[in-house]
Amino acid sequence: MPTAPADRIVPVILSGGTGTRLWPLSREGYPKQFWPLAAAGTMLQETAARAAGPLFAPPVVVCGEAHRFLVAEQLREAGLAEARIVLEPVARNSAAAIAAAAALVGEAAPETVLWIMAADAAVADVPGLLAALAAAAVAARAGRIATFGIRPTRPETGYGYIEAGAALPGGEAAGHAARAVARFVEKPDAATAAAMVEGGRHLWNSGMFVATAGTLLAELATHAPQVLAAAKDGVAGAARDLGFVRLGAGFAEAPSISIDHAVMERTALAAVVPCDPGWSDVGSWDSLWEIAAKDADGNATAGPVTTLGARNCFVRSEGILTAVVGLEDVVLVVTDDAVLACHRERAQEVKQLVEKLKAEGRKEATEHRRVYRPWGSYEGVAHGARFQVKRIVVRPGAKLSLQKHYHRAEHWVVVAGTAIVERDKERILLRENESVYLPLGCVHRLENPGMIPLTLIEVQSGPYLGEDDIVRIEDTYGRA
Repeated sequence: MPTAPADRIVPVILSGGTGTRLWPLSREGYPKQFWPLAAAGTMLQETAARAAGPLFAPPVVVCGEAHRFLVAEQLREAGLAEARIVLEPVARNSAAAIAAAAALVGEAAPETVLWIMAADAAVADVPGLLAALAAAAVAARAGRIATFGIRPTRPETGYGYIEAGAALPGGEAAGHAARAVARFVEKPDAATAAAMVEGGRHLWNSGMFVATAGTLLAELATHAPQVLAAAKDGVAGAARDLGFVRLGAGFAEAPSISIDHAVMERTALAAVVPCDPGWSDVGSWDSLWEIAAKDADGNATAGPVTTLGARNCFVRSEGILTAVVGLEDVVLVVTDDAVLACHRERAQEVKQLVEKLKAEGRKEATEHRRVYRPWGSYEGVAHGARFQVKRIVVRPGAKLSLQKHYHRAEHWVVVAGTAIVERDKERILLRENESVYLPLGCVHRLENPGMIPLTLIEVQSGPYLGEDDIVRIEDTYGRA
């Protein structure tokens, strides 16, 4: 596989998280990295934008099968169509994902510097982060694995910490200096976090790493050989599929372990660059409140929200008017199918709430009402005995699979845009306010030939209306 010249840094973006602490907005089907939470762009787009320009090669983005088209579309919108999107057959935590990326790049250019970062963190001062990156890259080319240590602004129990050691010789660049790592500290309790922040020697662990591909591969071979062997098997068995790099099945044999536990806590090559670029992992609604713009009463709001006598609240609505009166230190998040209300101090417990919802069999724990597909999206409008109504949006130039149903008939009404409908042997052009009937068992396909999104209302009728009543005959996106 071709790689960038060694003097350009290759960004490696890990986009496998689900962000359950940001439920009900972030869910497995559409997690937080695909939402605009801290800026105009989505978290993924903002992450990729930090590593764009002449200093960088196109990014390598590692994600799962379910999100591959979301990643591709958002990168395309951000002007990064040359990105290599690597698909994991199963999630195996950060060590295996990083090992696969290092093997892909390192097979041709082991001296290439990789900048590894999660897709779902926020950074307020990008020039400051890039200045710290310059020092991290110097350390990386000297054979170190550098991380970014964020100077803490408060005791935080949701982050791991790094105790910085002595300065490394020759590790200075752009006003920053790399230091040895004395030790890594797991997420502490409140008292321990307060003591570490007061002591001044501890930094938040950002989870970003900078190293050459060769150094990473060598340290993985020493400290996590099973991870490396499975990742290399996955790379050896990789195949191109619609522009994606699909890792082979051997990748699934990797132990599920983070890069911190697999390598960073064991290696003698760890370095840290202290910095303060306004970083946040946006790991909870409280952390999002911390970095958000606030009104005179300390409230951070998004969407159609009105407050009266409220203080230090985070309120977000994805649609309906949401009014808050007289509350303090509260998180209130409203989507079209779920509402979350909690005290800001207990925002970390949302993850436990999601696990409870899963145990109760609530689909809202993992799925949004709006479901995203490679061609666009659909969402339920109404349903009852033997009928269901959906709103379908098809991107310009996209088309659904050629398919049929055994248990339902459908009626499509175009409300915006233009549609081409294949129905058995026919090709039908539909414009706004026109409709077509698709009887049970007919072979059909929907296509948007226009320049604007196609929106239609679909009315399904029949004894069974599940999504598994789809027999795909031909599919542009390679789905079974």
